[in-house]
Amino acid sequence: MISTMESSAKGFPASPPTIELPLRGKSGRSGRNLAALLFDEFASKIRNGLLAEGEKLPTESSLVQTYEVSRTVVREALSRLQASGLVETRHGIGTFVRAAQPASTLMLNADELTAAVDVMAVLELRISLETESAGLAALRRSPEQLQGIRMALQAFEIAFARGEDTVAHDLAFHTQIAEATGNRYFGDILRHFGAQLIPRTRIASIHQPQRDPDYLRRVNREHEEILAAIERQDADSARAAMRIHLTNSRERLRLAQKTSAA
Repeated sequence: MISTMESSAKGFPASPPTIELPLRGKSGRSGRNLAALLFDEFASKIRNGLLAEGEKLPTESSLVQTYEVSRTVVREALSRLQASGLVETRHGIGTFVRAAQPASTLMLNADELTAAVDVMAVLELRISLETESAGLAALRRSPEQLQGIRMALQAFEIAFARGEDTVAHDLAFHTQIAEATGNRYFGDILRHFGAQLIPRTRIASIHQPQRDPDYLRRVNREHEEILAAIERQDADSARAAMRIHLTNSRERLRLAQKTSAA
C-alpha cells in the first residue's frame, strides 16, 4: 500500500513512497487496486487542503516514476479523480485541482437501476473497443476524416452553447473516429448500438443540469483531448484520452449505483 510519509508543503512526498507492487503468484494486488490506492492518496490530499484549488498535479511521467507504478495505473487514478469532480484536465497544460463541489445527491430510480446494468455492460465493451479505435484512428486518419471528427466536435459545442440536445453530435464524434480506423467493423458495431451508446439517453439522472451543470462541459473537454491526440497522430495519447473519457462515464454511473443502493 502507499506508505504514510512526511509531505512537502505542497502535499507531495518528500521522497518516493512505497507501493506494494503485484508479484505473480504471490499477491492479489491488481492494477485496479493500485489505481484505487493512488486515487485515495490524492483525493485525501485534495479534501484535506494539502492540494489547493487550481494547483497543478505532477505529470503522468512524474507520477509513474515517483510511485513506481505503470502509466495505466496513473491514468486510471486520474480518470477517477476527474469522474469524482476533484480535478480537471486542460489540454496541453496539465491536470489541476478543481474548486470544492457540493456533495452528490445523484440517485437512480428503479427503472434506471435496471437500465444501468445494461449501460455498464455497454461501457465496458466501449472501453475495450473504442480505446483501440482511437489509437488506430490517430495512425490511419486522412485529412478528410480528421475534419469530420473536428466538425462533429464543433457541432457538439454549438448545440451545448445553445442549450440544445447533444446526443446526436456525441454519437457522431465517436462514429467518425471509428470510421477513421479504416476498419469498417468498428463503425458497424457503433452504428448497431446507435444512441444507446450514450449513457444519458437511458439514464436521465446521470445528466441533471441543476445538480451537475458542468457535466457536458467535462464531456466536451474530454472530447477535445481525444481530437488533439488524433490530430497530432499520437496513438498512445489517443488511446489514453479515450479510455479516460469512457472510464469517467463508467465511474459516474458506478457512483450513482452505489448511492442508490445505500
